[in-house]
Amino acid sequence: MRILVADDDKEICDLLEIYIKNEGYEVEKAYDGQEVIDKLERLEIDCLILDVMMPKKSGLEVVKEIRKTSSLPILMLSAKTADIDKIRGLTNGADDYVVKPFNPLEVLARVKSLIRRSSYGTNQSDSGELEIGPLIIRKDQHQVETLDGVDIQLTALEFGILYLLATNPNRVFSADDIFEKVWKQESLVPAKTVMVHVSHLRDKIEKATDGESIVKTVWGVGYKIEG
Repeated sequence: MRILVADDDKEICDLLEIYIKNEGYEVEKAYDGQEVIDKLERLEIDCLILDVMMPKKSGLEVVKEIRKTSSLPILMLSAKTADIDKIRGLTNGADDYVVKPFNPLEVLARVKSLIRRSSYGTNQSDSGELEIGPLIIRKDQHQVETLDGVDIQLTALEFGILYLLATNPNRVFSADDIFEKVWKQESLVPAKTVMVHVSHLRDKIEKATDGESIVKTVWGVGYKIEG
């Protein structure tokens, strides 16, 4: 499997390369946003580690461009710590977010989690097709479309949230439940991260279904899809 590390700080790229290669992954490096796009067009990449502040094209611009055609797992890096910056990155289509300075082992753990949740890196044994409301969900193809044939492009984590709720109709999942089951890791404060992904998932579904509300909020408890 191949990880693309993109940061204009070459020392950060080299540091992450050491840790990632030690886990048996191949590593590609890029030092500006346009180089990221170029390498994604030429190479098969299983996960992207992407700095927010990049020359030529910012990380957020790169994410928007990628999400037009791909659900590639994306982990964003940034020196900015404000919640609004995290929310902007996640809303634009990133799957996860790490603030600099970071522990390379934490970055590696996040990457492994994203790959496990992605169709790029998961050997899904319980493949099949699920129909719920106006949606058809094909787990083996990591695909969601409406009954009218409109394709809905979801990130790996958005798909994971939808599939979790759709396969457990009427069950309410808290933000903690969703984070642990979809992200496959524990977190002390996952609520805002989950909220952003659920909001983005809803926007995509409502846009494709002329405003139908599929994912319901149970206030003070969590989220569900009604059977």
